[in-house]
Order: sequence, then C-alpha cells, then structure tokens
Amino acid sequence: MQHILVIGAGRSATSLIEYLLDQSSTQQWKVTVADLSLNLAQQKVNNHSAGNAIALDTADEQARRNSIAQADIVVSMLPAFMHITIANDCLALGKHLVTASYVSPEMQALHQEAKAKNLIFLNEMGLDPGIDHMSAMQIIDRIHGQGGKITSFKSYCGGLVAPESNDNPWGYKFSWNPRNVVVAGQSGAHYLENGQQVHLPYSSIFAAPVVFQLNQHESFDGYPNRDSLSYQAVYGLNHVATLIRGTLRELGYCQAWQALVLMGLTDDQIQLELPTNTTWAHWAGKRYELLVIENSAFADEVVKQKLAWLGLFDSKPLGKTIGTAATILLDLLESKWVLQPHDKDRIVMIHHFTYELNKKVYHLQSALDLIGTDTLHTAMAKTVGLPLGIGVKLIHQQNIKARGVMIPISSEIYEPALAQLAKAGIRFIEAELN
Repeated sequence: MQHILVIGAGRSATSLIEYLLDQSSTQQWKVTVADLSLNLAQQKVNNHSAGNAIALDTADEQARRNSIAQADIVVSMLPAFMHITIANDCLALGKHLVTASYVSPEMQALHQEAKAKNLIFLNEMGLDPGIDHMSAMQIIDRIHGQGGKITSFKSYCGGLVAPESNDNPWGYKFSWNPRNVVVAGQSGAHYLENGQQVHLPYSSIFAAPVVFQLNQHESFDGYPNRDSLSYQAVYGLNHVATLIRGTLRELGYCQAWQALVLMGLTDDQIQLELPTNTTWAHWAGKRYELLVIENSAFADEVVKQKLAWLGLFDSKPLGKTIGTAATILLDLLESKWVLQPHDKDRIVMIHHFTYELNKKVYHLQSALDLIGTDTLHTAMAKTVGLPLGIGVKLIHQQNIKARGVMIPISSEIYEPALAQLAKAGIRFIEAELN
C-alpha cells in the first residue's frame, strides 16, 4: 500500500483530497492530509476509512520531515514560496513530489539531483499552470505532426463568477487565494506580438486590455500574465510571431483595477500605520480625486460605480490600518468579493491558434467553460485539484518514464490526464474561426 501525503487543506485542496480518497480503494492508497489546522484537515478527510488527518506546522522541521518520511508521494498545497522547502525534504528522503505552482529557479536547480535519485518532481499540474499546458501541447503536437506551422498562439484563462451569481459591478468574487488576485501583474509581462517582444511594467498591465471573445454572445477583458516567452522553447514555438499568455476578467474590470493601481492601493512594498479613525473617503477617496485630475478618463461613471460599490468613498473607518496598501485593500475586498452559499464560480480558458497547413491559413479556438457546483466544490478547486490527483495516479502507476523536475508538456502525461479530466466533465471544445 502506498502512502500519499497532502500538505495543506485550503480551498483548492477539496477536489484533490476527494479524488485521492475516492481512488484509494482501487489504487491501494493511504491518504494523509496535513494542515496547521487539525479541524480543517479533519473536515477534508471527512472520516474516510483510507484517510488520516494530522496537524502539521511546516516550520517544525522535525515534524515536517517525519511526515514526509512516511509518504511515497507528496502533494504540496502550500503557498508557492514554501514548495522549495518541501522539495528539499523530498530530495533528501527520496519521495516524489507534485505541485500546482510555477517552477521557480530554486526548484529547477534540483532537476539533476532529482533525476539521479530516480524521482519525479511534477510541477505546474493544476489549472493555470497545468491544464493550460496540457490542452495547448496536445493541439501543438497535433498540428506539428500534420506538418503544420503555428504562427500565433494566444492563451487566456480566468477564474470568474458564474453568470447566475454575477451580482456586483465588478463581475468578480474570490474562488482562490485572494492575495494573489490583489498583487496580480506586479512582476510585469513579457510576450511576443507580431514579431516584436513587448515588456510591460506593472503600471501598464491593466491599462489596455484586449477584448477576448468566447462566443458570439460573450467577451472578456484579457491582460498579459508573467513571462510568456519562457514557454516559447518549452512549447516548441520558436518560430511564432505572436505568443501571449494572459488572464481573463469581465469586461470593464481592468480599467477599474487600473485606477486602483494608479491610486497606489495595490502597493505591497511600503508598510503603513494609519490613524485608527482614518476613513475610506479620506484615504482612498482623496487619491481618486487626484487621479481624476491627472487623467479624466477615470472619471468614467462605470469606473466610479465600481469603486463606489467597494466603499472607497464612504465615511466608514478602514477595517485594517496597519500593513501595506495592498493588505488594507485586501481586507476590504475579502468582505465584498465573497462567494455566498448559493453562489457558483466559473472557469473560462481560451486558446487561439493561427497556423499554416498545405498552403492554407487556419484559425482554431479551443475553449473550456466550466461552472462550479457550490462554494466548496468550485470549478477552481476542481480544475486545480483533479490534475494534481491524476498526476499522483500517473506516478503511482509508473506511467511517467521521465525523471527530475518537470511540467506536464509530454504526451505521456497530457494524453491520459486530459482523457481522465474529460470523464470528469473538464473538456475543451474546438472550433475553426473565420
């Protein structure tokens, strides 16, 4: 019997843990869920006969290593910066590792040693990154296999709110780590468009979103995300003229968020200590007045409505007065953008390919549109958790022959993973565009 250890039982872990427990009988697994909160871990295990919940403070090196030592495969659901600690433990103790996070330079540096120890460190095995890689590579490999030449690839994904739950001016509610939403884009963006490399600083990320169409009836704001060019060689797209990976939001979101950026409300560097009686109108409202003086475009009624709905012009005192501007804003947003018990979230992922084949030019769209079940079984939790669980299963069944630090871009991973995801209702619809 193999022992699977899941470290972290937060909101994105629900579907992962349920999948592992559901598979435990046929796969002969024992599943341990470890979290700082024993109560949360117990809730996720839900008295399953193959499950075990433990309290674990990952800062306690001895306790952490003891837990990892008992496992065969470790899934880290911790914040991304903590994965390297778990990875070093797995390396020392000879354990396979799966995460849903981007491969950091520190993680990549472990590749040769992990490979030498016959270990799999499978990263970026979630939604974005994860399903985006797998669904894109399946099409890229197919087009290349037919002798086609891809000239443009655009890929956008968004964690949104379902249409029936879209009841605020922003068209947004939190379905994953709220802090990541507030600081999104702060590393800037680097992509390729029409043969030209583009570098955007944070101040410009949300300034000019593209309108990205899902179908004849729905379009979204799309803004560029991180370093798209880091995937050019990985995807085998060295000769494309356009390569952009980005994030989707409801139309109008980006202009209003740009106002918050220029007002300094998303700054996460400078520590503030404001008087306890500081109001939103005094702290944020004044900043907005100055912004409008500098740029009248932000006096737009739609933008103003969004900011007013958040309460930025109210005489109500700030809920939090110590921290960065970003943490003060986050405290407000967590009370405003909460999924209510009756709410459902939504995942939309859209790939656009332009390619040449047999002297003809084709435009292909591949799209995923998924609605969550409830606030626990969200589309976000499902699309992050299930790929992780499938990754564990592929390692357990010895279906991955490669070793070392990797992401799911090879057919030995993406073919079985996408097939299993399709059975779970996570499937892409392809359409030729004019």
